[in-house]
Amino acid sequence: MSGSAASSATTENLSAPPRPLRRLTLELFGVIALKIALLALIWWVAFAPQPKPDASPDAIAHRLAPTSQPPSAGHP
Repeated sequence: MSGSAASSATTENLSAPPRPLRRLTLELFGVIALKIALLALIWWVAFAPQPKPDASPDAIAHRLAPTSQPPSAGHP
């Protein structure tokens, strides 16, 4: 008699685990998706490429030109 009771209990245990495993799988994929989205947001805010500076010859000449300072009154 105990043999038939054990076989029915084993059959019930085999049908139960797929539900928690499926839920766990979905939760893990959700957590991974949220982490990827958060990392993408952090990259976009902090590390996104900035606009390129003006590298035209006129802009470089303007940056390298000496500044004009008025002569100070204390020096001849």
